[in-house]
Amino acid sequence: MHNTLELVLLLLAACVVVVAVFRSLSLPPVLGYLLVGAGVGPHALDLVEASDGASHLAEFGVVFLMFSIGLEFSLPRLFAMKRIVFGLGAAQVLGSLLFTMLAGAIFGLEWGASFALGATLAMSSTAILSKLLSDRLELDRPHGRETIGVLLFQDIAVVPLLILIPALSQPAGELAGTLGIAALKAAVLLALVLVAGQRVMRWWFTVVARRRSGELFMLNVLLITLGLAWLSAAVGLSLALGAFLAGMLISETEYRYQVEEDIKPFRDVLLGLFFVTVGMFLDVGLIMANFAAVLGLLVGLLVFKGVIVFAASRAFGSSSGTALRTALWLCAGGEFGFVLISHIDDVSLIPEALLQVTVAALVLSMLVAPLIVQLSDRLVLRFVASEWLQRSMELTRVAAQTMNTSKHIIVCGYGRSGQYMARFMEQENVSYVALDLDPERVREAGAAGDTVVYGDAARHETLMAAGIMRASALVISFGEVEAALRVMHRAHLLRPDLPIVVRASDEKDMARLSHAGATEVVPEAFESSIILASHALALIGVPLNRIVRRIRDIRNQRYALMRGFFHGASDAADGPDANQARLRSVTLPGGARAVGMTIGAIGLGEIGVGVSAVRRRNIRGLSPGPETQLEEGDVVVLIGIQADLEQAERRLLGGA
Repeated sequence: MHNTLELVLLLLAACVVVVAVFRSLSLPPVLGYLLVGAGVGPHALDLVEASDGASHLAEFGVVFLMFSIGLEFSLPRLFAMKRIVFGLGAAQVLGSLLFTMLAGAIFGLEWGASFALGATLAMSSTAILSKLLSDRLELDRPHGRETIGVLLFQDIAVVPLLILIPALSQPAGELAGTLGIAALKAAVLLALVLVAGQRVMRWWFTVVARRRSGELFMLNVLLITLGLAWLSAAVGLSLALGAFLAGMLISETEYRYQVEEDIKPFRDVLLGLFFVTVGMFLDVGLIMANFAAVLGLLVGLLVFKGVIVFAASRAFGSSSGTALRTALWLCAGGEFGFVLISHIDDVSLIPEALLQVTVAALVLSMLVAPLIVQLSDRLVLRFVASEWLQRSMELTRVAAQTMNTSKHIIVCGYGRSGQYMARFMEQENVSYVALDLDPERVREAGAAGDTVVYGDAARHETLMAAGIMRASALVISFGEVEAALRVMHRAHLLRPDLPIVVRASDEKDMARLSHAGATEVVPEAFESSIILASHALALIGVPLNRIVRRIRDIRNQRYALMRGFFHGASDAADGPDANQARLRSVTLPGGARAVGMTIGAIGLGEIGVGVSAVRRRNIRGLSPGPETQLEEGDVVVLIGIQADLEQAERRLLGGA
């Protein structure tokens, strides 16, 4: 027991440290788990042996991974993307299998081993690529849709491959019979589960959910997942197939999202343990002795898999630029390759040295995948001549929309938030230009008369074409923080003085966005809570003017731009806003006392007055620091109550 506890503590400590480092370097954590396994395994420090108990426990990580894939399995989604999924996706996987089997035959490898090796190399990383597509706002671009479609087919293809690979170790005479029986069993199990299972599953989950117990709901999810996995194994199929079927059943119920959240901690931890056990099998000495073969397989994987994807994409009608981008995204290996390798190792299909070389090549390919994606645009522009023409046409369309526009607002992202904002600005007769990367949305909104064009707001040339040098403000309406930071960086390089308003999905991102130069950050959760509270207060009879005043006070505390107002002749001196903070603009003439002094040296804070902004040569700087030195002609925007503002103005201009 003591040794078991030491083993658990050792693995936990190593995983926490290594995965934290990999996360900070923006590398996939799966590589960290593999490194931990390689370091503590029998081929390196020999601190831990790859015991049967650890392997069996780690296998449940694959079970929960396949369950999650089943949860995301949607027949309507498959039907909508059937051309990409079952066309391009099938072509990529089958092409990779055939090419690897041909290469294996040339090098004298058994056909079963070649098939298993091809299946392993055909997989790409769903976790890495889907996150990169989301962060780069490229999910809706042509190569993004193709990448997701191929990844979806790969996820589905893993299920039959997990059945096929163990059968390949049998003699050729028995193989056909074994595969036929396995296919019949899978078909019967699939039919029983899908025909009767959905109604039973929905009824049973409703019964459990009515008990209103999170503990009971979680236990039920584990029972269903492991129960169907056991049933699948009991009829001679894999545990993963049963888990996949369980996920499929639940995906058609209204409890799918709750189940997905509940199962995620189990899946991630156990899957991490699975990759640790895969790492234990790595023999670093053997890999280094065959490092030339590792590099050769790595280059072969990236080049030939990329060529297969490019050819398949072109065959299905994509442009050269889209096909090359898709090829660059999908050319590396993926985590499902390690899942298949664990089954290959169990039946000893591939020689040990080749298996070690394959694992090392997969690890290196996953390390370079983000770098390849980062360089994909440059590579496409370098090797595809038509891409320059297409890019020029896009920029021409953007420039045509903004040619006669000035003092407009550039809206980055034309989803629901961007569209609602655009309608609001139209009612106020404020011109805008929206940039979006969804061609279907741009086409439909443009046909309806909206000023929206296809373009990537994170590109220098797109912002220039959108008239950023003539714009009065820029609004980032999507909630992805990394993408927003890239847009802000480009915008600040072109127009350091341009006010930028950014939408944030969560308040935790406010500090990052503000530090990066956002003039104002609007958190969704904060604004939603204000509206919810205002409706609730109105329904229980709180006077409307009190609600409006309360909302204004809360927003004044949160948003710098909403603090204070400019007093006018129509504002009553004893009205409801009499004690509210006001704004006052003070222009500094040549002989003003404050000229040449810093804001901090004037001592406005001593009398309760702040400086909201300083306008210099028609450029407005918000929230200036105490070290800001004032110059002749500056317009200083003060914030404070009426009496204090008068005293502050005297300090700025000279006098008491």
